[in-house]
Amino acid sequence: MGKQVLFIQGAGEGAHEEDKKLATSLQNVLGTDYQVFYPPMPDEADPKDEVWMAQISKELDSMEGKVILVGHSAGGAVLLKYLLKENIATPIAGVFLISIPYWGPEDEQEAEYSLQEGFASRLPIGLPIFLYHSRDDEWVPFAHLGIYAKKIPQAIAREFDGRGHQFNNDLSEAAVDIKRL
Repeated sequence: MGKQVLFIQGAGEGAHEEDKKLATSLQNVLGTDYQVFYPPMPDEADPKDEVWMAQISKELDSMEGKVILVGHSAGGAVLLKYLLKENIATPIAGVFLISIPYWGPEDEQEAEYSLQEGFASRLPIGLPIFLYHSRDDEWVPFAHLGIYAKKIPQAIAREFDGRGHQFNNDLSEAAVDIKRL
């Protein structure tokens, strides 16, 4: 078995089908040395952090060796929260977050999704974290990349033009970074 990648989809009706193109792109560029796992997340149209984190935990429990985590949009935000809340037994090789929204303590109406102030200090030390965002993202404001880059100073932030929220269904830049781990 090759290196394992767990890809977590975004949220919304039809998100698993839509993000399948991203997961397929990643698998195609990574090649046979990697295996991309792309499980459907429960209640994608009305996601709940705790439910999604339980599914992530279940998926990771079935994997062996170091795992690479990739999350798109809300899936990336939930992955980040998972890393903060869970005592993870599975070793993580790196985290790759694409077009993720930021909800901070000031976002009272999105309290379930919000991150606590200083959350980055609780991330595993030395864990490679990559952030990807396109300036023309039609769902998540580009400014969210800057917020994350400031709050997670050890992260490598990659800015793009003309890729939209779905990155034109092409994650080749993320694949290059994954291969460099």
